Amino acid sequence: MDYEKLKIKSYKHWEVYLHENQCYLGRVFIQLKDDEKVEDFLAIEGEVRDEFFLIGEEVKHALNTLFKPDKMNYAALSNVSERIHVHCVPRYKTAREFSGVVFLDQRWGKNYAPYDRSFVLDESLLFSIRDALIQSL
Repeated sequence: MDYEKLKIKSYKHWEVYLHENQCYLGRVFIQLKDDEKVEDFLAIEGEVRDEFFLIGEEVKHALNTLFKPDKMNYAALSNVSERIHVHCVPRYKTAREFSGVVFLDQRWGKNYAPYDRSFVLDESLLFSIRDALIQSL
């Protein structure tokens, strides 16, 4: 998947993307831009750190408005992509529906991973979720 197609919003230091796997409806990640030279999430300082937390609050508000998750999980792993990024994973006690599709959190009450990597949505539905988040942010 070309993640540029899933970009939700760009900020001065960070960008927000919809994750291509939406088994957790609204899953996004906040990624540090290429020109930032930070290799450890805890080494982020000053304006870059402040902007991250501002974005996190905006994303959480948008997800709460759109999908009303029961809990949020956050993960900053940097195992596959070396660029610093944080996954925001909405969690749901009960099913949610978006655009005629029912989303069920099969791992409620457990770690979000391993998640269902076989869960695939049509690109047009991914874009609909992306667009809803763009409108909310």
